[in-house]
Order: sequence, then structure tokens, then C-alpha cells
Amino acid sequence: MQIENLKKLNLPDKPGVYFFTKRKEILYIGKATSLKERVRSYFGKDLIEKRGPLLVNLVFKADNIKWEITESMLEALVLEAALIKKYKPKYNTKEKSDKSFNYVCILKNELPRIQIIRGKTLNEYKDKKTFSYVFGPFTNSSQLKEALKIIRPIFPYLDDRSDNNYEFYRQVNLVPDITKDFGIEKYKKDIKNLILFFEGKKKSVIRNLEKEMMFFAKKMKFEEAGVIKKQIFALKHINDVALLKDEANKDFRGMIFRIEAYDVAHISGTNMVGVMTVVENGESIKNQYKKFKIKTQNKSNDTGALREILNRRFAHKEWNYPDLIVVDGGVAQINIAKKILKKFNLEIPIVSVLKDERHKPKDILGENKEKLKYKKDILLSNSEAHRFAITYHKSMRNKNFLK
Repeated sequence: MQIENLKKLNLPDKPGVYFFTKRKEILYIGKATSLKERVRSYFGKDLIEKRGPLLVNLVFKADNIKWEITESMLEALVLEAALIKKYKPKYNTKEKSDKSFNYVCILKNELPRIQIIRGKTLNEYKDKKTFSYVFGPFTNSSQLKEALKIIRPIFPYLDDRSDNNYEFYRQVNLVPDITKDFGIEKYKKDIKNLILFFEGKKKSVIRNLEKEMMFFAKKMKFEEAGVIKKQIFALKHINDVALLKDEANKDFRGMIFRIEAYDVAHISGTNMVGVMTVVENGESIKNQYKKFKIKTQNKSNDTGALREILNRRFAHKEWNYPDLIVVDGGVAQINIAKKILKKFNLEIPIVSVLKDERHKPKDILGENKEKLKYKKDILLSNSEAHRFAITYHKSMRNKNFLK
């Protein structure tokens, strides 16, 4: 698809969900605070430099863009997840695993519980009937948490933590007040409406609540009617400022941003080991961590060890490639990483974490855009790499001591 085709579409400057399509096939689904600005960003001259070949391929293959306007960013987030689940567009999960995605699950109980479960954990459940509904995938955990902070005061729900602190949660309106005569019945109706909301059917939810409010008003049950009136008002005036800010700071959330960090551990060159850790969208993916027993170095040579690790890592073409590489050290480590990437014909941004005399991060060197945008994730991946490397080194040292 060309920029000339985009100009003819007249996309609105409103929140919603957009679809890259080819004929009748949906290739990719995304959400945006401004459909106009977000879709336009796919057609920048620096797309391949900043976004990589996957997005370039998507834009090239698509022959049309469609969209659906929502009244808030919260609704766009919920609708995006529902539509990804329905259509399973290949570019939303291409070369990525859904094990790191988050799902909102409703447990089958007399009083249903809401539970947030990672894809990996969800796949391990043998009895799928444990859940009456599963919503997702939600590709970013921080956005999902913000969304639930907005939703929960509107539809207070029980979760795995509320039993031990029920009275506190009740006082701050985060769980249903099941002590009242209509509390349990009201909660079950709220769960049904919450299900509709996660299916992207807010209008149906409001219609249900309006009918319920009128019913209680005719019965002169003004307390019940008042509770529902507040729910309707909150749904019509959703305050999702936190979501708007988070979305504005990060692009293309439908595609996971993968960071791989590398570190080396040894004592004066003995028992030298290396590791790779993985952070995707701010979360450590520990089942994808890798260990490397250094074979080519017999002296204290961190850059030489890093060279070996990267050579061995990128020889595994079946492993998902990262969007950003983090090395521990300085310019020397960055240069080594660049040489290895060039050898494998890869273009991946590289940053290094510089430490002070107490081995605490004092600066991030390398790609300015990445280090400013992903500072928190960079430091997390580096910290995990250091921890994992030390643990592996101690294990190797203990084994060799016992020989």
C-alpha cells in the first residue's frame, strides 16, 4: 500500500481500532488514541530504519486499511484484544509466542472470580472448563493493569486477593457488597455486563443497565437504582488519562518489543560463563533465558566471551530475533556486538549499560531513541542478566570444586 492510498482514506482523529487488510484477509489489528496519526506513522520515510522489516512487509502487502471508532482508549484496548482473538491476524503474533501475553479469565464459581493469567500458564491448565470466559490476548501487561484500575470501580469484582482483604476492598468499592440483600444478585448481573464489555459491546451494557435502573425506580427501590445510575455515568464518562499517556509513549503495541540482554561472569577467567535474558513489553520471559559455558577463552576476557556468546546465539536462526540488544560494559562491548550482527547480516539496535565502582548502572550508551524510550526495560533486562550470570557461575564453580 502506498502513501497516496492513505491520503484518500480520510482517517479520523479519534481513538479506535484499525485493520491492515489484503482483500478479505485481516493482516494486522492495532489500537490508537488517534487513528489518523497512528496509521500515518506507518508510512514515514524512516519506517525500515525505525520499525524493521516486519512492519515494512506488512505495509507492502496490505491493500486497504479499515477502522472502527471507539469512545475511549479503554474501549479500543478491549476491542483490539477481542478482535485479535477472533481473527488471529498473522502479523500480530508473527515470530512471537503468545506465552507472554496476558488473559483476563473468569473462573466458574457460584461467585465468579476474575483472574489475570499469562499465556504460558493458561496453556498448562488441563481442565479448560475451569474458566467460563477467557479474554485476550492483551499484549502489554502495564496497559491491562491500568485498564482494570478503570473498570473495577465501575464493576467491582472478586479476585484471588480479595478474600483475605474483603472488608478493605469493599470500603474502597473494588469488590461487590455481597452483605446487602441484592448484593449477590447484583454481582452476577455485573459479571454478565463485564463480559459484554470485554467483548466490545459497551452499548449493550448501557442498555442493560438503563433497563435495570428503570425497573428499580418503578419498584421504588431508589438505593439500587442509584448504584446503577452511577455505573451508567462512569461508563459514559470513562477517565482513561493514564492509558492515553502510556499509549502516546509507545508505538505499535500489538507487536511485542523483545529485548535480549547478555552478561558474562567469572573469577579471574575461571569458570567463565555467559547468559542471555529476555524482556518482552516490560516483563521477564524466564523460560527463554539461555546459558553459555564459555569454550574459547581461558583468560579474563569479557569481550572475547561476549563474541562467543553472540556467535552461538545468532547461529540459532530458529530463535526469535530481538528488537533491541543490551550488553553489559561500554563502547568495546557495543563494537563487538556490531561486528557479530554485521557477520549475520542483521540490523538490530544495541545499547550498553555502564556501571559505577559499586556495579550500579550509571549510564546507558548507544542508540539514543531506544535508551530514552525503553530505559526501564533496558535496566530490567541488564539486572536480570547480571543476576542470572552470577547464579550460573556459582553453580559451575561449585560443581568443579566437587570434582
